[in-house]
Amino acid sequence: MTAERAGYVQIYTGDGKGKTTAALGLIVRALGQGLRPAVLQFMKSDPTWGEIVTLTKLGVSVEQCGLDHWVFKGEASEADLAAAAAGFAKARALVDGGAYDLVVLDELITAVFFELIPVAEVLAMMAAKPAGVELVMTGRRAPDELVAAADLVTEMRLLKHYYDAGVAARPGIEY
Repeated sequence: MTAERAGYVQIYTGDGKGKTTAALGLIVRALGQGLRPAVLQFMKSDPTWGEIVTLTKLGVSVEQCGLDHWVFKGEASEADLAAAAAGFAKARALVDGGAYDLVVLDELITAVFFELIPVAEVLAMMAAKPAGVELVMTGRRAPDELVAAADLVTEMRLLKHYYDAGVAARPGIEY
């Protein structure tokens, strides 16, 4: 396998806007080059969000494995943990199954931070990833272990945001 077609592990993290957006842009680029992308979203459960609707229209495999409520660190219910475990099993199948060249695990890093998925399991998935699969994981607060194990890490840093002026999330821009 050449370096050009080798699959790497990318992490998009940080408190700034744009982690999911960057990953979705990579999917569009991959489609344009004939690659086969798939998306699994952790901690998200609304199938009407713009990216889900559009990716589905483009024929991209998209699945959400979050529940319909927010999870607080240290307060995950058994249902939350079960949904995360089932989602992570799907993630492993996407990465290992051979059907996809690019796998985006959106908000997986956030699920790790909220103690829904053990960092050791993510490290094991990264280490066992087939050579030709590009793996992209997004979410705030990437732990040092994941940062060290990844091939590329981009931190989105917040400098200014219109949320601070009271602007609510807008359809087509934030979701």
